[in-house]
Amino acid sequence: MTHGRLFTDFEGHGCGAAFTATGVFSFDDKLAEANHPYSVDDDLLNEAEVNGNWTPQEKALHEARLKAKAKRRQRKSSRNSTSESISESGELSGGDPNSPKGKVNISDRKSRAGKGRGLPKKGGAGGKGVWGAAGMVYEDEEPDLRDPNYDEFAQGDTVYATVVPEVDEKELENMVNPIVKEYFEHGDTKEVQMLLKGLNLGSHKFEFSSLAVSLSLEGKASHRELTSRLLSDLSGKMLSQSEMARAFDKILKELPDLILDTPEAPQMLGQFVARAIADHVLPMSFLDFYKGKVDCEHARVALDRAEVLLTMKREMVRLDNVWGVGGGLRPVKHLVKEMNLLLKEYLISGDVSEAEHCLRDLEVPHFHHELVYEVVVMVLESKGDTASHMMIKLLQSFWKTGLITVDQMNRGFQRVYDELPEINLDVPHAQSIMETFVDLCYQEAVITKQLRDACPARGRKRFVSEGDGGAIKN
Repeated sequence: MTHGRLFTDFEGHGCGAAFTATGVFSFDDKLAEANHPYSVDDDLLNEAEVNGNWTPQEKALHEARLKAKAKRRQRKSSRNSTSESISESGELSGGDPNSPKGKVNISDRKSRAGKGRGLPKKGGAGGKGVWGAAGMVYEDEEPDLRDPNYDEFAQGDTVYATVVPEVDEKELENMVNPIVKEYFEHGDTKEVQMLLKGLNLGSHKFEFSSLAVSLSLEGKASHRELTSRLLSDLSGKMLSQSEMARAFDKILKELPDLILDTPEAPQMLGQFVARAIADHVLPMSFLDFYKGKVDCEHARVALDRAEVLLTMKREMVRLDNVWGVGGGLRPVKHLVKEMNLLLKEYLISGDVSEAEHCLRDLEVPHFHHELVYEVVVMVLESKGDTASHMMIKLLQSFWKTGLITVDQMNRGFQRVYDELPEINLDVPHAQSIMETFVDLCYQEAVITKQLRDACPARGRKRFVSEGDGGAIKN
């Protein structure tokens, strides 16, 4: 039988395989196969395979030996290689992906070649796309001639410049409005110039002037005065006459929309044009360009208003004050003169509402104590009781409307109290007139009891002439 022959041959060759009680081969030592990779058993098995008379035991033996050969080749190749390649999935090539040793931590900076001391590579610095170690000083690098972007004619000192993107037309209004409104508070044209230099307005530079004029039309007279000064300071420095002309041309076209919020916009715009021409912001031929070419009725009203103001006598002097008194920016002497004129017109007309309107146009609420002072002085210098009753009526109206506050009223009267001795030199009966006027103001609830009591009282006794012997009269 074949079984007996195979068994005796295996024993003769010293192989460590033997039949067990169940008739299956067992291998008690794998090192024997490693020392004799090609034995007679292989020839016998190959001969049995050719004859096609393999038994199940022989087939199992053959498969076991093939697996052992594959493992030996794998160990031999891993020992001979100096480094192991890493696959894209982060595992060692040729390793078992399920074993913990086969997986590689990508974030680990230690060498995977099995060499070195196990420290991070390059001390944790350097490498592609990094700045390097702390404290490292880099030398100037010479341009590489092999660089595809190298240009021998463009070499030289490198100049860095800050590039500000051009302001979009949609964002222009949102950026300009805060600058203009802040200017209305501080009135510093140099600060506006500095802010405009930081903006790249580009081709929309002229629109700054049109936006500033449009905002001032909705504001006060002092805002329009400030706008005229701003246009004068920007002319020639930031904006040319042609750009100013474009700005006013745009406003003339927008007049139908502006009058919805500001009915007096055409007249105001005409004053702006006249003031701009007088300040050499606009060319003298600006009005001539529109003659016979304007179809809009509101634009014609504005241009006619400007032409009338320019043809008046002493136009340059008048146009400096075309917006009236500009609040606290005007000199104190000018404000005092305006208040005197206001009170004199009131004594003639007796129109309280007109006087209130004129006082509000001055836009100096912090200076209303001067009006109270001028009222009291006019009463002391006037003849008769008419001026006294009219002034009490005026103060009472200002007091009720809140145009004059308690502090301003007290300060105005107190100034008269302090200067009463000097006023007595010009008005001998000023003391008695003052006491009577103060009592009437208290009765009409214009002043407080404390302010009435603060009025200086005149002496009730005085010496007579020397002919009376120095006697004292009551």
